[in-house]
Parts: sequence; structure tokens; C-alpha cells
Amino acid sequence: MYYDHEFRIDSRDVDGQGHCRPSALLGHLQEAATRAAEAGGFGRTALTEKYRAVWVLSRIWFRLDRPLRWDERVVARTWYREGRGVMMYRDFDLYAGDRQVGEAVSLWVLLRPGDKKMLKLSTVPELEGRGGGELCKERTLSKLRMPAETVPAERRPLHYSDTDINGHVNNTRYADFACDALHLERRAPGAFVRELQIGYLAQCWPGESLELRTAREGEALLVRGEDESGAPRFDASLILSVL
Repeated sequence: MYYDHEFRIDSRDVDGQGHCRPSALLGHLQEAATRAAEAGGFGRTALTEKYRAVWVLSRIWFRLDRPLRWDERVVARTWYREGRGVMMYRDFDLYAGDRQVGEAVSLWVLLRPGDKKMLKLSTVPELEGRGGGELCKERTLSKLRMPAETVPAERRPLHYSDTDINGHVNNTRYADFACDALHLERRAPGAFVRELQIGYLAQCWPGESLELRTAREGEALLVRGEDESGAPRFDASLILSVL
């Protein structure tokens, strides 16, 4: 079972080359996931009322064959993988017209904010028998490993404009932090983010700040955000391609 969410790449989504920014794409994927969960009967309202729990994004990855461009209409087809543990994978295929232009995989946990307890998927009967079946991807998302040597890029204060409905920093904003730390405004003409993975390690709040550090391993550009004590709050890996 899958859900189709159509969206348009508008002027708020694009950068100076007319490409959809990674953070904007993540926002559209999150909206697709939210709408799919609501349509399936296991969205935020239903789970909060019945289980006092919410979906929390742990990791996300996407791959694009080409950049998504201004004014383009895209369909995110999404489904989830059924499981019995505490982590649920949600997959996506991205289409422009009748052609697939990318894919994504995300990893979620069902968390009770009150006591920070993660619920097993088997305790939510609304999920039974509604997964993607043969559509499900095999890719899993492992924790990113940062090299021992990293380079300081900038200290990033966190503000009101970074927050979401839960009051903490919106998960899409970490993609902006990573792209800024890597100075993607300086990338070559035609270069775009072919792949991105972000791991959310701890929540961030307005009034805090992050030390952004960068590294490179092969073709992967790596970014880690650390709090004032040096503890990691997020990590990211980006791979760029040129058309």
C-alpha cells in the first residue's frame, strides 16, 4: 500500500542555480510522510490521543538522478516497511512526469514525549497489513562515522526561525546547516547534491548554538554539529555530482 503526494518546487525552495535545496526536499518528504500516516489512521492526532506518542525522525537519506528545478511538479510515492521492533523504515520514490528521478529512505521511532519511551510497532494495530510489500527497499541506514580529524567551520546560533511545531529545531534545518558549513554557494555551475544522509542524534533548541565541523572521506563531504560540551547533535554526509 502506498500514498502519492504531489508537490511543486516553488520560489521558496530553490537556490541561486534554480535547484531545489536539500532542506526543501526534506520538507516535502516529511509532508508526504505526515499525510500518508494521517491517511493510514496512524498520524500525529490519532497516536497522540490513543498512545500519547509521536513519530520522531531518526535518520534520512535521499538520492537524486538530477536536481529538482524551480516550478517542477514532483510526486513522492511513499510506503512503510512493516516490522516488530521499535524502528520503522519509510521509503519513497520520486517522479517528475512519468520518470523516476530519485528515491529516499527514512527511519522513524514512535516515542512517548512524557517518559521518552519508545513503543514497539507491534503495539500499534493500525500499522498491521498496511506496509508497502514488494515495493519495500532493502537499503538500511547505519550511523554515520565521522573521522577523528575534523575542521571547524562555524559556530551556529539557533533561533526561533529554526523551530517547528514541537518547539525544537526542525529536522530540515540541519540540511541547511550542513550546506552552509560546506559553502555550497561556491559549488561549480551545474553541481548538485546527489546524495544526502542526516542522522539526528539529540534535539536542539532555540538559544543553544552548534559548532559545525567538516571533513571529507572519498567523495563524501561530512558535517557534524556539536553542542557547547562537544557532544554531537547531528551528523550529515553529502555527495555532489555535476551535470
